[in-house]
Amino acid sequence: MPADRAHRDVKVQGVRLRVAEAGEGPVVVLLHGLFMDHRTWDAVAGDLSREFRVVAPDLPGFGTSEKPPANRFRYDVDSFAEVIADLYAGLELGRAAVVGHALGGAVAIALAARHPELVSRLVLVDSMCFEAPLDLRRRIALLPVVGGFVLKQLWSRGTFRGLFKDAVLSGTGATFLEKVDRYYDAFNGPASRGSALATLRATHDTRAVVAQTARVTAPTLVVWGRNDRNFPPRLGRRLAHEIHGAGFELMDAGHSPHEECPEQFAAILLRFLRDERASGAWPLAAAKSLGTKRG
Repeated sequence: MPADRAHRDVKVQGVRLRVAEAGEGPVVVLLHGLFMDHRTWDAVAGDLSREFRVVAPDLPGFGTSEKPPANRFRYDVDSFAEVIADLYAGLELGRAAVVGHALGGAVAIALAARHPELVSRLVLVDSMCFEAPLDLRRRIALLPVVGGFVLKQLWSRGTFRGLFKDAVLSGTGATFLEKVDRYYDAFNGPASRGSALATLRATHDTRAVVAQTARVTAPTLVVWGRNDRNFPPRLGRRLAHEIHGAGFELMDAGHSPHEECPEQFAAILLRFLRDERASGAWPLAAAKSLGTKRG
């Protein structure tokens, strides 16, 4: 986020959310993925905030938002979506563009399907939607009893770095490690680990998300990393076909193109949000290249 960003706590549905804000103008809501928080958008929020009011919450259980126990918050996609819908009211946002990455993409789909009056435009970045193969670490975490023990007690800093290196971010240098370590520090506490486990288990079955794609009416752009080892690009193409009129952009990146290629990503996002194409949405077959490669 820009240096002049502001943070505030907002209570929605009995849960305290930490929200980062910057800029003025039409509202853009940014929703982060699993094991991340609002800082995942730092590299692109500056460009956005020159023209838009950027609102980036930490979802319940993540970052510095409250981490309620699973018996008080369900940690499924629809529950996250309803929290964001209430956040609109708490911040008096009106209609807003919504950008969601991974888990945040699934939440954005549910929000757009359940509350179309709130979403003016939708951008889905390597979004959770269709069932995808899990790496060994997450497969173990889903096991009854032993999985909870492993994630809560045995996931070390090295394990976390390995997860990001293998499935989330591209890179091995000091900047990469510093970024991943910030996420680990937010994850490394009993309540945070419990929330992450509850989310992983509550969102594993994605059929409810798939069912809601047909109800999305907002102009939509799907952005995907060509080298995503978590959600393969074929899932992005499928998602763009499932949502009527959606466009598709394939970037030379992994699972988090907004962190790996922020300048290219910001250019794609700004062009879509500015509505430079008179038709609104970007049809998959007719969209023009923005300097990224198409698959």
